[in-house]
Amino acid sequence: MITDTLQNLPRYRGLHKNLDIAIRWLMAHDVAALPNGRTEVNGEAVFINVMDADLRDAEGAAFEYHRRYADLQIDLTGGERWGWAASGTEEKPFDEGADVGFVTGAEEASGVLGGGRFALFMPGEPHKPSCRTPDCARVRKAVFKIEMRHDKGAYLE
Repeated sequence: MITDTLQNLPRYRGLHKNLDIAIRWLMAHDVAALPNGRTEVNGEAVFINVMDADLRDAEGAAFEYHRRYADLQIDLTGGERWGWAASGTEEKPFDEGADVGFVTGAEEASGVLGGGRFALFMPGEPHKPSCRTPDCARVRKAVFKIEMRHDKGAYLE
């Protein structure tokens, strides 16, 4: 997991070719001007989902993880809380079609998006996005889906 300011995002070039594509696109375009829904950047390798999302309580929410895609999450309006776990216990079988699994575990790091910040969750990393903050219950957000396959699943206990 990486979290930083959007201003510093170019520093992460070179970590993966598809992340480089996402960074170049983001530096050249106004993601806030995109309509809700999917925008393709480079076919299935890099695309963006823009959405309006009602936020949930962090307490009791499961962590999600992906095997095929990393999530580069950016709040366009508002600011959501996120959580991260180093490992977890599988809740139910991984859904290959949706590229999502859910685990329970101890939250080991957290933060708040908005205000020009991003969070990058790598494949296999349990993360809990879209959680309420005291000041925010709804956000408009962009999630860059960046293909960086991790075939071993989540970091399971």
